[in-house]
Amino acid sequence: MSLYEQRARIALQRWQYRMQREPGFFSVLSKRLQRKVNALIPEKVHQVITTTLRELVKAVLFGSRFTTGNPMQTPSLMVREAAVREKIRFYRNTAALEGGLTGAGGFVAGLADFPLLLSIKIKLLFEIATLYGFDVNDYRERVYILHIFELAFSSPQHRKKVYRHLVDWEEKSKTLPEDIKAFDWRNFQQEYRDYLDIAKMAQLIPVIGAPVGLVVNYQLLRKLGETAMNAYRMRLI
Repeated sequence: MSLYEQRARIALQRWQYRMQREPGFFSVLSKRLQRKVNALIPEKVHQVITTTLRELVKAVLFGSRFTTGNPMQTPSLMVREAAVREKIRFYRNTAALEGGLTGAGGFVAGLADFPLLLSIKIKLLFEIATLYGFDVNDYRERVYILHIFELAFSSPQHRKKVYRHLVDWEEKSKTLPEDIKAFDWRNFQQEYRDYLDIAKMAQLIPVIGAPVGLVVNYQLLRKLGETAMNAYRMRLI
């Protein structure tokens, strides 16, 4: 094992520890407050949000054909991750620019940020999977991408459950349901929405929307990239 791989293994172990760590006091308190807020929202509204997010993600993830190259063929983890970091840097800056522009455009433009940012995130995950040598045309790889997305934007309470889906993926992928509707879309949308609520609401406020959108999108793509790198390291190291 090379020195780079040894360092990557150590980084992976630290990340795995964080994924399995119990949530802190403030995380628990915040989640309880969010649940109370969710309980006040009518069920019909929850259903509309769930359906909208489900169809949007399905269209991006399973209906669209992303232009990606063939899976990278190299035994060197260092070469793979140099390319991965370059992709993360590119999409992180793209998302920051998009967030700044839509944030500067006011309420209506700020709402447009949701599908645009979602597309950028999914596109990044497709690129990363390809660079790690996985074929994104495989249905099972796309479901893995969906779990990475969910893990990156879940609360500490939900994070451990999602993390367990990624462990020993080669075996678990053999038991995947054929119908993507079997995925827990309600929990997926609620975790994702709760994670983004406060920051994204601030993006809709005039004047401060542009800098908020820029910083928030930058940080979201940074976290997504880190999560994806470690999720694929689990399968290679």
